[in-house]
Order: sequence, then C-alpha cells, then structure tokens
Amino acid sequence: MESKRRATVEPASFQGEAYSAVPLDAADNGNAARNPDAVHNGHKPHVMDAERFHDSSERILGAISKVIDGKADAAKLALTVLLAQGHLLLEDVPGVGKTLLAKTLARTVDCTVSRIQFTPDLLPSDVTGVSIYNQSSRQFEFRPGAVFANIVIGDEINRASAKTQSALLECMEEHQVTVDGHSYPLALPFMVVATQNPIEMEGTYPLPEAQRDRFMARISMGYPDRDAEIEMLETHQAVSPLAKVTPVVTANDVAAMIATVQQVYVSPAIKEYTVAIGRATRESARLRLGASPRSLLQLLRAAKATAALDGRDFVLPDDVVDVAESVLAHRIILDRKAASAGDTPQTVLRGVLASLPVAQEPPGAWRRDKQSA
Repeated sequence: MESKRRATVEPASFQGEAYSAVPLDAADNGNAARNPDAVHNGHKPHVMDAERFHDSSERILGAISKVIDGKADAAKLALTVLLAQGHLLLEDVPGVGKTLLAKTLARTVDCTVSRIQFTPDLLPSDVTGVSIYNQSSRQFEFRPGAVFANIVIGDEINRASAKTQSALLECMEEHQVTVDGHSYPLALPFMVVATQNPIEMEGTYPLPEAQRDRFMARISMGYPDRDAEIEMLETHQAVSPLAKVTPVVTANDVAAMIATVQQVYVSPAIKEYTVAIGRATRESARLRLGASPRSLLQLLRAAKATAALDGRDFVLPDDVVDVAESVLAHRIILDRKAASAGDTPQTVLRGVLASLPVAQEPPGAWRRDKQSA
C-alpha cells in the first residue's frame, strides 16, 4: 500500500508519478549509474573555460550571500561539495540558517529539488519510492520517492530511524535506487544536503559511522557576527529573501562545472601528502578510528573543486589543508582518554596537519606537465 505520509515539501516534477525510466538491470547492466561521471542527460558534459566557470560560481555565491548574511565561507564550502559531487551535512543549533542555506543553494540552480522532513514514523519507501499495482494495466508501476531529484534536502536527518536513514546509503554512494529487485538511476547532478541538531538529542537516532562517511563535508554554521545579525533584522522582517531567489545557472551548467573540476591536475606530491594525512590519523594515539580510504578520495575531490573556485587548474597543498577539517572531522572518532582530556576531532586534525611536512617542490612543480599530459 502506498504511504500516506508527506515526505516532501518541494517535490520534483515527477514526484508521485509512474517512473518511466528503464531499470538499470534492464539496460547496459547499470554501467551509466555506476559511472556517474560518464554522461549527463545522455551526453558527456563540456568543460567550461576559466572565465565562464568563474562567472558561474560568482553568480551562485552572490545569490547565496543575498540570503545568508556573513557566511561566505559556508556558502563556498557548500558549492565546493556540489562541484566535487559530494554530499553535505549541516550540523548546528536551531535557528542559524542550516535549512535556509540548503534551500538557497538548491534554488540557485535550475534543477529538480525535493525536501524531506525526517520524522520517527518516516518509512524507507517514502524516501526511495514504492511499486504500486495498476489495476488497469495489471502491472506494477514504480512511484519514485523524494530522493529522485537533483538536490535532496533532508531536514533533521537524525530524527528518522536507522532503517530509514540507511535508505540513503545506496543513493548517496552509487547514484541509484534499488526497489523490488530493480535498480533505477538518479538524475545528475545529484546531491544530498542534510541538517541535524547536535544539542537536543532526545528522540533522535544518531547517524552511524557508515552513514557519516557518505557525507563529503560537515559544516557548522555558527552564529553570525554583530553587523550581519543587524543586517538580517533589517532585511528579513517583511519577507524572506529566499522568495526572491531565482536560478542563476542551469543543471547543464553545473554538470559542465563538475566536468571542469574533474580536469584539475593533482601532482604525485599532492597525492602522497593526502595519503600521509590519512595514515597519520589512523596511527594517532588520540583517535580510535582514523580517516577511511573513501574520505581521502573525497578530500582530494574537494581540494580540486577548491582549486577551481580559486581560478587554478592544479591543486596546491593549501587546497587540501583548507578542506581537511570539514571533510575529515566528522569521520574520525576520538580515543576515550583524548575525549576526557578535552580534545575534539578538529584539534586532533590540526595537530596532525601541523606535524606533517609539506614537500618543498620547485616552482611550477604542482602544475601539469603539458608535454607528458
């Protein structure tokens, strides 16, 4: 029986309709979804030139800054995660703009958006979809769930049961949904932006390590500074500025920006430095669980997006350091002694980064060797 719960507030255009796409197991053995970098809307995205990439990113960040006062770093990191094909976890106290940031980012892109309000009675089928028997055709039809959108906003994700949370695991990792033995591809680009409140934990189901590891980065919004808060009181009284946000780029533009980020060059020294960071966390006496191999891959992807947003086609060690805390802090677990001593994952990571030497390369060594490329 089809669930009657309202899982979405801003549904995708095809939400609740019979899903007409061919299941992955019936076409090409699912290779397209398992390789999400291959195609977008049936064709390979074109790489943007530097000027157009800069213009598109500035338009997105400019639109976000008109709604979210004093949070330029959080806005840039959210865009970084989108361009690196990752997923974002917004974790902070209520009322600091977590959901507002997620909705603003979604509205700057002309693509499908859905919002899921996670509650204890939410079912996995509300997220992924369900097969319904059609009396007239005498066949089962797949009704897509809220996850079938380009950007999925999961509000208070830790309010849902572990079973419902786990419904997102396949979606986030493989960009596909499997229901009743059939796999269905998700549209690209695809990004999950989830929020949670770390303070009030009554009646919540904390995200397990496997679920947290699917999120590329975690952002703590924090309170705005004095001037930004006064500006918010001036501009947000009569009407929310979110109502005035209109798309500034298309989904095809985002796909092209993602393709551009994938072309950013990473030197062997940068790869060695990234691996050294991961191994140092695993060997740290203050950590019970270090960074996973998946987290190092996502760290490098985030560093490539950071470099592209800074106008470079190559990664510097500073790019890795800039995103290391946001990408790794939510994945590592403190040792009991370190936690009782007042350490945090952030302080441990800062110590690890400070202790690792950065290879001193000659000028231009970080750039791609054009003759060998």
